[in-house]
This record gives sequence, C-alpha cells and structure tokens, in this order.
Amino acid sequence: MSENSVTLSIDELPTAKGTRFGPSDWRVVTQDDVDLYARVSGDDNPIHLDAEVAAATPYGTRIAHGMLTLGLVVPLMAEVFEVTGVGMGINYGFNRVRFPAPVPVGSRIRVTGEVSDVTDVGGGWQITVPVTFEVEGNAKPAAVAELVLRYYR
Repeated sequence: MSENSVTLSIDELPTAKGTRFGPSDWRVVTQDDVDLYARVSGDDNPIHLDAEVAAATPYGTRIAHGMLTLGLVVPLMAEVFEVTGVGMGINYGFNRVRFPAPVPVGSRIRVTGEVSDVTDVGGGWQITVPVTFEVEGNAKPAAVAELVLRYYR
C-alpha cells in the first residue's frame, strides 16, 4: 500500500463516508492487455486491434476498451484501498459509468476515489465509491464510475 492508501476495518466502515484514497501508481495499458481483453470479451472492434484502421480515426491510434479500463479498477484500487476483517467482499455493481476520454494503447492510467455512502446490508456494509481514472498527460479522465461494493463479516 502506498502513502495515498487507506486501510479500514469492517468495523470502521459505518464512519467511512468522505474517506478519500489514491492516486494509485500509474499502470501502462499495453496492446497485449487490449488483445487479451478482445479475445476474452469478443469485442474485436478495429479501433482496439488494427493499427491502420485506428490511425484513420479521430484518436489516431489504437485505444483500450472502456470496459477493460473499468476492469482495471480491481488492481489499481487494491493498491490504495483495503478493508480488513472481512469474510467476503463483492463488487455489487456500478450506478453510473462514463468514458469521457480514450486510453491510447501505451498510455498510463491511475485511479482515485472517495467513499460517498455507507449502508447497512444486514451482516455487512455496502459502500458507494465514485472513482476516477486519469490518463497521464490528459486533462479529461478516461473513466468516471460509481462503484458499489459490499463487505460481509
């Protein structure tokens, strides 16, 4: 965990509203990442895979899938946010997701977030965590999403 990280016990979650974390370390999004995601997801849009097609788009290069970017919340957030004393933690979903800017292959991203809400879910806690994915050198974020997580004893 880095200096920008937060570790909370499950007993601290009820008072975690407003807790900020991040940014995580930068992570390079490689063409290998994009190719693997395309194979697994079946999303073979040429903007992600074909250098010649991608060069002719407004982006001028291949870009990562938005859902790949979103999926990287797991390793990036693990660097900067941890809940201890948990028997089970689950990704309950997303309330809202937007992709304001592309992630060019070879660029670096990182994530920041804040606990915006905490709800008792009987035997555990549900937290709402807006997260922002930055692309190094870009003023617009690559993704903004409201992540919903549940932690049970």
